[in-house]
Amino acid sequence: MLAVLSALGTIAVVVAAGWFVGRTGVLGENAQRVLAATAFTVATPALLIETIGRADLGLLLSRSALVTFATTTVVALVAAAVLGWIRRRSAGDVVVGVLASSYVNAGNIGIPLTAYLLGSVVSVVPPTLYQQLVLGPIAMVVLDARRRARDGVVAGSVPAGALGTLRSVLGRTLRNPVIIGTLTGIAIAALPFSLPDVVFQPLALLGAAAPPLALITFGMSLAAPRVGGEQAPRGDVALVAVLRAVVHPALAIGLGTLLGLRGDALLAVAVVSALPTAQNVLVYAIQYRQGTALARDAGLVTTILAIPSLLVIAAVLG
Repeated sequence: MLAVLSALGTIAVVVAAGWFVGRTGVLGENAQRVLAATAFTVATPALLIETIGRADLGLLLSRSALVTFATTTVVALVAAAVLGWIRRRSAGDVVVGVLASSYVNAGNIGIPLTAYLLGSVVSVVPPTLYQQLVLGPIAMVVLDARRRARDGVVAGSVPAGALGTLRSVLGRTLRNPVIIGTLTGIAIAALPFSLPDVVFQPLALLGAAAPPLALITFGMSLAAPRVGGEQAPRGDVALVAVLRAVVHPALAIGLGTLLGLRGDALLAVAVVSALPTAQNVLVYAIQYRQGTALARDAGLVTTILAIPSLLVIAAVLG
């Protein structure tokens, strides 16, 4: 419990600093974009290469990874069923709701939190890969098809367009700096020999900047004006909030316990499962003009609820 409070306190101070500089504008109007780009394209890939490159490659075939993959899939299916069959939302809104329920903020929040709390960011690798290589591409194909239909693209061209979209999404995914860093780290870890420390030292130095940069950027985003004036349906926001803050962590703890995870291993999967909705979801919603209000409100509400959720997890598993 004390470790969680210490980690959350440290994170809160850095986020508050980001909010302050964002609110006052002392770093200029483009500061958030520049800091985010630096964290995303330089610091975070370096951190992932250095961390994963030194890690046991069996991580991706571990019980912890299985818990992450299985519970994320269950949460996504539950969200899709409730939003699509019970609440009768459109396909585009269902996709955004599914992403808001299952797409965790493994970067901006997950990396610094696991770095400060667990001393390693390895636990964010399975959800990052699952989101970027599975959830993201599927969602992009559906959202693009919805946009094409809304914009009046002729029916006969949709299959070819969908195939082209899939190739485009996969291409963008494999050019994603976080994915590049992750896959590079995996390749290094798979080598039959160990690289000398001199190779990892500059990566470690660059990677050390990733958590504070991500937190400052997140704090600055909280100071920015809200996008759009519409309100998301309260029932949809409540569904996402419950799935993110309660159901997903409970599933992770339950399945992890059944699979024999104990101690830090169980704590790691529980912490990752309790992370708030990723900011990427709002970016996707804005891009495809689907579920923008839900993505925006879900990001804010789940970020607030993540604090008590993590404290409960620490009390239960500590």
